[in-house]
Amino acid sequence: MTYTIESAQGIFPNTQIANAVPATTEAYNKLSVEDQLALLWFAYTEMGTSITRAATGAASMILAEGLLNEIKQMPRQAQSQAMYDLASNADTPIGRTYSSFRVNTKLGFWYELGQLMKQGVVAPIPPGYQMSSEAVGVLETIKKLDPGQQITVLRNTVVNMGYDPDLSEDYAKREAPRSTPKALSERVQTKIEGIDNYTVLNYIDYMNAFDFTPAVGLFAEEGALQPPFQKPIVGKAAILTYMREECVGLKMMPERGVAETIENGYTQIKVTGKVETPWFGNNVGMNIAWRFLLDPQGKIFFVAIDLLASPKELLNLMRK
Repeated sequence: MTYTIESAQGIFPNTQIANAVPATTEAYNKLSVEDQLALLWFAYTEMGTSITRAATGAASMILAEGLLNEIKQMPRQAQSQAMYDLASNADTPIGRTYSSFRVNTKLGFWYELGQLMKQGVVAPIPPGYQMSSEAVGVLETIKKLDPGQQITVLRNTVVNMGYDPDLSEDYAKREAPRSTPKALSERVQTKIEGIDNYTVLNYIDYMNAFDFTPAVGLFAEEGALQPPFQKPIVGKAAILTYMREECVGLKMMPERGVAETIENGYTQIKVTGKVETPWFGNNVGMNIAWRFLLDPQGKIFFVAIDLLASPKELLNLMRK
């Protein structure tokens, strides 16, 4: 059998992914801009109770502070308009600046903005505002998700706000931002129960060190990486851009895995564990599966990163 990216996506088909996340994100995207902003406001005020609390000190907020200060200096009506413009993807200077932020900074921006609204520094949701029944339903759904799924939904609500004229799903067309790897003295070697594969272990080590260039070097020339609920990103240049944009600050904690040699010298490997984000702190981990397909040369032909439906899926290592 000759593998394609499409056929590689079918390895370990019994992996149960958290389908509630894309369904909830889709429901949020169908809301009016007013309801989207109100839902974010209510979601962030629920943090620490029914919604996973944010760890504000972890996100890199230096870039966002300038934008927050600019909004603080605006009249009330202009503050409300700025938030509306961000949510509606209007072409404004604030929208363009916001679009340049990494995901963690975007999450941090909205958390800090919510705090400023609570303090009365920034115009809050109008008194007596009533969300639509659809928005209330989305908020209640978010409350019932597990912490890792809440993180992902909240990430999805803010990641595409702002205005970026050059934004494209094709990472190969975008310039990879700079990132600084960890010092060698700060790195820790990964151990995974049931896995001794050099490529997989080094992939996790490089990713945890934010050393993305050698991580990409582990891929086949036209290899692919499929992030949760996204299309595969194909080719080394595109994968490098994705990693530098999306993976800085992630802490991958694989626990166990299974490996099997299959047709034509390929190897399929499934690893399960947790991933922590810098935004939501050390006590909240997303339940993750990595599904690798390695070519006969030991290069990564395909890897899918899946957000799992439940913690019990961490033990689901079935090959078929």
